[in-house]
Amino acid sequence: MNRTKLFALATLVAAGSMLGTAQLSAQQRPAAPAQAAPAQATPSTPKDAGPTPGGGAPGQEGSRPFPVMFVTSVELIRSSRDGGMDIIRARGLVTSNGWSEPHLLPITRGEGIDGMLDLIFQAGAPQDMAPLGPFMVVEAILPVANGHPYKGIRVRSGYNAVSLKTLPGYAEVAAPKEDCAKCLGKYFQAKGAAAPAGQAAGNVVKEEDLPYPLRIIRPADGIPSYDYEPNRLTLVLSEAGQIVDAAWD
Repeated sequence: MNRTKLFALATLVAAGSMLGTAQLSAQQRPAAPAQAAPAQATPSTPKDAGPTPGGGAPGQEGSRPFPVMFVTSVELIRSSRDGGMDIIRARGLVTSNGWSEPHLLPITRGEGIDGMLDLIFQAGAPQDMAPLGPFMVVEAILPVANGHPYKGIRVRSGYNAVSLKTLPGYAEVAAPKEDCAKCLGKYFQAKGAAAPAGQAAGNVVKEEDLPYPLRIIRPADGIPSYDYEPNRLTLVLSEAGQIVDAAWD
């Protein structure tokens, strides 16, 4: 998609550095496993599994991690070899192939009152706004040492969380219905508003089908700030409510 006058504003954004080669795959293809943490990492010492003090993924000093947009599944695989080890595997969605180095960051310190191990599913955010396209699948794993005290796993993304309460086990949720890859040229229907007159259902994008932050810019709207948010969808509307431009920014 060619950049328009609106997206020329993206040059004002102070974006973080890239995190290296992306470990992403299209939604219709299996995601390549992402080695998210050193083999010796355990949630009992989360500083060993998380970002460096500079803010990046393990081994990527100075990078800028963000929570992925959506987590779709959490699995715990229990190995009986080498004294036993639990492997946490999470899958999620990001907005473009500009994301890199997906990893799981433990935020539980010690044994929580509810017995749950809380993790944030992060990846390196793109430096700049991204054009519309299908969501991309990312995957990350985290090994947990034998004998850990946790009774369940909770993985959080930017806009949802998935809990696994039976270990070992598997839990998943449905992905968002609309990735907006084909939104351009269609008509936007705000939540609670009437459908655009004269438009077929397939030519209408409903706000309730977009479960992530939206920035709607109508013809008379100003732009009071342009803070970069890689999981936010910006839709530019015409006077008739048609989507004439859009990006993840």
